[in-house]
Amino acid sequence: MTRASLDKQPHEVASMFDDVAEKYDLTNDVLSLGQARLWRKEVAKAVDARPAQKILDLAAGTATSSQPFVRAGAFVVPCDFSLGMLRVGKQRHPWMPFTAGDGMKLPFKDDSFDAVTISFGLRNIQDTDEALRELYRVTKPGGRVVICEFSHPTWTPFRTVYTEYLMRALPPVARAVSSNPDAYVYLAESIRTWPTQPELAARLQGAGWGEVAWRDLTGGIVALHRGIK
Repeated sequence: MTRASLDKQPHEVASMFDDVAEKYDLTNDVLSLGQARLWRKEVAKAVDARPAQKILDLAAGTATSSQPFVRAGAFVVPCDFSLGMLRVGKQRHPWMPFTAGDGMKLPFKDDSFDAVTISFGLRNIQDTDEALRELYRVTKPGGRVVICEFSHPTWTPFRTVYTEYLMRALPPVARAVSSNPDAYVYLAESIRTWPTQPELAARLQGAGWGEVAWRDLTGGIVALHRGIK
């Protein structure tokens, strides 16, 4: 299995990420033109992890996204359904409690976490609404969700250029730096079909989240959605 299809069968998506695990973080830095690090900083600010808080980092992959929360003194659980990603992460961060889990059926009790977050992974889960409800279930009352995901640029001319980059430039660049460039064709396609910022906000509200808001990053290439339980 070299890539997943847009119906996002979990075994296909997990297999695809297993294939790219070793070079995934490097590839992301190259393809985002270095913006991925800036986006992670904005996620860390929004999560606002505090010492002794319990944070769920869903679709954490190798746990690169988890490190700002660790540095803040929080107890972080990196969770992913790609065993390949978890293996690479465990090699890099052997002290962390890596957990295999499906975003549609999380292996945690109700009201377990002070904050839950997912970066660039929600669109790879087969049922978005079920994942949002699961994140709500495992969050403590008063806890928060932070979702960082590729979105839709707000300026029309830029949106056109961005879409052309995704479908034309991204695959050859991925071919140069990734062990599985076909996986990045799927990722480009999944970005194009993803809901707009207001649509995702409405789905968060439909899952029970309150005080839902979002902020565009890099002109709307990425959106940071937030909510409170």
